[in-house]
Amino acid sequence: MKTLSTCLLLLLAPHAGAQGIASVRIAAGFDTPTFLCSPPGDSQRLFVTTENGVVFVIENGRVLGQPFLDLSGVVAQNTEGLLGMAFHPDHATNGLFYLVYQDVAQVSHLVQYGLTGDANVADPASAVVILGPQPQPHLVHNWSCLQFGPDGMLYVGIGDGGPANDPNGYGQDLSTTFGKLLRLDVDLPAPHVPPDNPFVGVPGAEEAIWAFGLRQPWRFSFDRATGDLWIADVGQADREELNFQPAASTGGENYGWRCMEGTSCTGASGCACDDPSWVDPIHDYPHEGGNCCVIGGAVYRGAAMPAERGKYFFGDFCTGRVWSVRYDGSSASELTERTAELAPCGAAGIDLLVSFGEDADGELYLLDKAGGEVFKIVPAGSTAWTTCTSAPNSAGPGAWISHGGTTSIAAGDFELRADAAIAGQFGLFYYGPQQTRIPFGDGFRCVAGAVWRLNPPQVIEPGGHAARAVDFDAPPAPGGSIDAGDTRFFQFWYRDPQGPGGTGFNLSDALSVTFCP
Repeated sequence: MKTLSTCLLLLLAPHAGAQGIASVRIAAGFDTPTFLCSPPGDSQRLFVTTENGVVFVIENGRVLGQPFLDLSGVVAQNTEGLLGMAFHPDHATNGLFYLVYQDVAQVSHLVQYGLTGDANVADPASAVVILGPQPQPHLVHNWSCLQFGPDGMLYVGIGDGGPANDPNGYGQDLSTTFGKLLRLDVDLPAPHVPPDNPFVGVPGAEEAIWAFGLRQPWRFSFDRATGDLWIADVGQADREELNFQPAASTGGENYGWRCMEGTSCTGASGCACDDPSWVDPIHDYPHEGGNCCVIGGAVYRGAAMPAERGKYFFGDFCTGRVWSVRYDGSSASELTERTAELAPCGAAGIDLLVSFGEDADGELYLLDKAGGEVFKIVPAGSTAWTTCTSAPNSAGPGAWISHGGTTSIAAGDFELRADAAIAGQFGLFYYGPQQTRIPFGDGFRCVAGAVWRLNPPQVIEPGGHAARAVDFDAPPAPGGSIDAGDTRFFQFWYRDPQGPGGTGFNLSDALSVTFCP
């Protein structure tokens, strides 16, 4: 068992291996967001759940006006409303997805849904109950997280039922699903229990249990490269913990609650402090400086930040602090606080970090409950991201837009670039304060609101390339200035005489940029 001093040494170790990262706000205006995910293989869409039961779609960087699903008349309007979502591994074929929520009668449900004829609109009438209904003894520590594992099974995180100290001893009681991680095969008939679950056939045990001794596994995730499972279990008054389960595990781990809170013995009745069957956390941290509730994230496996690959990102709800850490199966290393790096530029701070999210490409996101905002973790100096894409945007061959230099106003080296346009034709960069996506020419116009053109038009170079430096000291027109903290959307218009739509012009995709000091 790790000692308290060992964990403190890890917490206070030098921040070795820190890499440059930043955050950029990609969406706002959500009424208490709770989770973000994407269907497997779908790089165009993000799905955001909200506490009051509404699921929204962010498609190609734009929040769609029509919700994906609205359960606001069913879901509890409190902190235990709609908390988890997962897409079936074969969602592209069967259209199935899963939600976990607590209803207005304080009853938890795990429900399967399908789609209408529109992939962006779910069918509420398709609901099939997978697990539940389960009355909850208290408003906290209920059903909260869903993830499909690499084995194709659906894992469900369930708290101990609250309110404090696990008064019923549910965490160590195998006859109840409270305080557990469940494993279900949704492709089997009810009760959906896989025959290789660790407690199948054990008298008196709930056969859906995969792991136990948990207080509130608010967020857990699988490493998409290794299959390892990371469980962030929310502590009570002392410590927050990260638990690790290797991909080779056959289940049955006991993480110690209510006898252990992180590496601290609680002294609860009936508990010893040296049970060798308990699995210690790989890392825990104390309630110091305002910390109160660990928010589990994911191991980064995206392409945008190669130096961050293999690092697990996690944070704290109350302080908004974020860390990353590596684990090689036996020891944790490179514990690094990333809070200052991820402080948003030009947007409200991340005040209440309620969840991380992961898209189909393995990129990571942060959800701010207080601000109703979604932030993407990006490389340092790259507070820009492509939006309004649809192969890439245009109906025809289509150009794409990017940038050179940095997004720092002080550096003054920001340059717009376009590629794959029509050589020898005229093109023009333009920008505005809002985004849209409406048919225009042979493509889509992605910039809305007041629009400023970077005149004069320019002749596209051989190879279809165009570039223009942005002079922050010389706005193209009144109101077109760009200051630190501003978010602007850029696009490239160009003549395309042979375009498939016959309009004679086409457009690139768009670039969203938040400018920093």
